[in-house]
Amino acid sequence: MEGIVVSINISDKKGERKKPVDEVTVVENFGLEGDAHASSEWHRQVSLLAVESIQKMQAAGLKVQAGDFAENLTTEGIDLLALPVGTRMRIGNDVIGEVSQIGKECHTPCDIYYQAGDCVMPKEGIFIWILKGGKIVKGDKIEVSFRYEE
Repeated sequence: MEGIVVSINISDKKGERKKPVDEVTVVENFGLEGDAHASSEWHRQVSLLAVESIQKMQAAGLKVQAGDFAENLTTEGIDLLALPVGTRMRIGNDVIGEVSQIGKECHTPCDIYYQAGDCVMPKEGIFIWILKGGKIVKGDKIEVSFRYEE
Protein backbone atom coordinates (compact mmCIF):
# COMPACT_ATOMS: atom_id res chain seq x y z
CA MET A 1 0.00 0.00 0.00
CA GLU A 2 1.41 3.39 -1.00
CA GLY A 3 0.36 7.00 -0.71
CA ILE A 4 1.88 10.46 -0.62
CA VAL A 5 2.38 13.30 1.81
CA VAL A 6 0.01 16.03 0.63
CA SER A 7 0.86 18.48 3.41
CA ILE A 8 3.29 18.76 6.34
CA ASN A 9 1.86 20.81 9.20
CA ILE A 10 3.34 22.15 12.44
CA SER A 11 2.29 24.53 15.21
CA ASP A 12 3.90 26.30 18.14
CA LYS A 13 1.06 25.44 20.54
CA LYS A 14 -1.15 22.39 21.11
CA GLY A 15 -4.85 22.57 20.25
CA GLU A 16 -4.53 24.99 17.34
CA ARG A 17 -4.63 24.70 13.60
CA LYS A 18 -1.25 23.84 12.13
CA LYS A 19 0.53 25.79 9.40
CA PRO A 20 1.89 24.03 6.32
CA VAL A 21 5.63 23.79 5.65
CA ASP A 22 7.38 22.37 2.59
CA GLU A 23 9.75 20.12 4.52
CA VAL A 24 10.56 19.11 8.07
CA THR A 25 13.24 17.31 10.03
CA VAL A 26 11.89 14.30 11.91
CA VAL A 27 13.69 13.31 15.10
CA GLU A 28 13.82 9.67 16.22
CA ASN A 29 11.61 8.97 19.25
CA PHE A 30 10.44 12.59 19.27
CA GLY A 31 8.49 13.71 16.20
CA LEU A 32 8.54 16.75 13.93
CA GLU A 33 11.11 19.38 14.80
CA GLY A 34 9.35 22.64 15.72
CA ASP A 35 5.96 21.07 16.45
CA ALA A 36 4.26 21.45 19.84
CA HIS A 37 3.08 17.82 19.87
CA ALA A 38 6.55 16.33 19.45
CA SER A 39 7.75 14.59 22.60
CA SER A 40 9.72 11.57 23.72
CA GLU A 41 7.29 11.31 26.64
CA TRP A 42 4.36 9.77 24.74
CA HIS A 43 3.36 7.53 21.85
CA ARG A 44 1.48 10.13 19.77
CA GLN A 45 4.55 11.81 18.30
CA VAL A 46 3.15 12.43 14.80
CA SER A 47 -0.49 12.57 13.69
CA LEU A 48 -1.77 11.60 10.25
CA LEU A 49 -5.10 12.40 8.60
CA ALA A 50 -6.16 11.51 5.06
CA VAL A 51 -7.01 14.31 2.65
CA GLU A 52 -10.04 12.18 1.80
CA SER A 53 -11.32 12.81 5.37
CA ILE A 54 -10.81 16.55 4.96
CA GLN A 55 -12.67 16.42 1.63
CA LYS A 56 -15.65 14.82 3.40
CA MET A 57 -15.74 17.78 5.80
CA GLN A 58 -15.51 20.20 2.85
CA ALA A 59 -18.39 18.39 1.14
CA ALA A 60 -20.41 18.88 4.34
CA GLY A 61 -19.91 22.63 3.96
CA LEU A 62 -16.95 23.30 6.27
CA LYS A 63 -14.28 25.69 5.02
CA VAL A 64 -11.27 23.63 6.06
CA GLN A 65 -7.94 22.60 4.60
CA ALA A 66 -4.88 20.53 5.44
CA GLY A 67 -3.60 21.32 8.93
CA ASP A 68 -6.92 22.65 10.22
CA PHE A 69 -7.51 19.46 12.24
CA ALA A 70 -4.05 19.75 13.86
CA GLU A 71 -2.69 16.81 11.87
CA ASN A 72 1.04 16.77 11.22
CA LEU A 73 0.89 14.86 7.96
CA THR A 74 -1.99 15.02 5.53
CA THR A 75 -1.87 11.88 3.38
CA GLU A 76 -3.47 10.73 0.16
CA GLY A 77 -4.10 7.23 -1.14
CA ILE A 78 -3.84 5.23 2.10
CA ASP A 79 -6.77 3.92 4.11
CA LEU A 80 -5.27 4.97 7.44
CA LEU A 81 -8.02 3.36 9.51
CA ALA A 82 -7.24 -0.02 7.93
CA LEU A 83 -3.73 0.02 9.41
CA PRO A 84 -3.56 -1.87 12.69
CA VAL A 85 -1.49 -0.66 15.63
CA GLY A 86 2.08 -1.84 15.06
CA THR A 87 2.03 -1.24 11.29
CA ARG A 88 5.30 0.28 10.13
CA MET A 89 5.64 2.80 7.33
CA ARG A 90 8.48 4.49 5.50
CA ILE A 91 7.87 8.18 4.80
CA GLY A 92 10.20 9.67 2.21
CA ASN A 93 13.63 8.08 1.96
CA ASP A 94 14.53 7.71 5.62
CA VAL A 95 11.74 8.20 8.16
CA ILE A 96 10.25 5.07 9.72
CA GLY A 97 7.12 5.31 11.86
CA GLU A 98 4.96 2.78 13.63
CA VAL A 99 1.21 3.15 14.15
CA SER A 100 0.74 3.65 17.90
CA GLN A 101 -2.93 4.70 18.12
CA ILE A 102 -6.00 4.88 15.90
CA GLY A 103 -8.29 7.80 16.62
CA LYS A 104 -8.49 9.53 19.97
CA GLU A 105 -11.05 10.41 22.57
CA CYS A 106 -12.06 14.03 22.92
CA HIS A 107 -13.71 14.62 26.28
CA THR A 108 -14.81 18.14 25.43
CA PRO A 109 -14.83 19.97 22.11
CA CYS A 110 -11.36 21.36 21.47
CA ASP A 111 -10.36 24.67 19.90
CA ILE A 112 -10.27 22.94 16.50
CA TYR A 113 -13.93 21.98 16.88
CA TYR A 114 -14.89 25.59 17.62
CA GLN A 115 -12.67 27.01 14.87
CA ALA A 116 -13.67 24.54 12.14
CA GLY A 117 -17.18 23.60 13.24
CA ASP A 118 -16.40 19.90 13.60
CA CYS A 119 -13.37 17.69 14.12
CA VAL A 120 -12.70 14.54 12.13
CA MET A 121 -9.36 13.79 13.79
CA PRO A 122 -10.77 11.81 16.76
CA LYS A 123 -12.57 9.42 14.41
CA GLU A 124 -10.31 9.20 11.37
CA GLY A 125 -6.82 10.28 12.42
CA ILE A 126 -4.00 7.97 13.43
CA PHE A 127 -0.80 8.47 15.39
CA ILE A 128 2.70 7.12 14.94
CA TRP A 129 5.87 7.15 16.93
CA ILE A 130 9.17 7.61 15.17
CA LEU A 131 11.56 4.66 14.96
CA LYS A 132 14.02 6.39 12.60
CA GLY A 133 14.34 10.09 11.85
CA GLY A 134 15.24 11.96 8.71
CA LYS A 135 13.66 14.55 6.46
CA ILE A 136 10.15 14.62 4.98
CA VAL A 137 9.35 16.78 1.97
CA LYS A 138 5.86 17.59 0.68
CA GLY A 139 5.05 15.06 -2.05
CA ASP A 140 7.15 12.27 -0.50
CA LYS A 141 5.98 8.70 -0.92
CA ILE A 142 4.55 6.77 2.04
CA GLU A 143 5.23 3.05 1.80
CA VAL A 144 3.27 0.80 4.14
CA SER A 145 4.29 -2.63 2.84
CA PHE A 146 8.07 -2.94 3.18
CA ARG A 147 10.65 -4.84 5.17
CA TYR A 148 12.39 -2.97 7.99
CA GLU A 149 14.95 -4.48 10.34
CA GLU A 150 16.08 -2.53 13.41
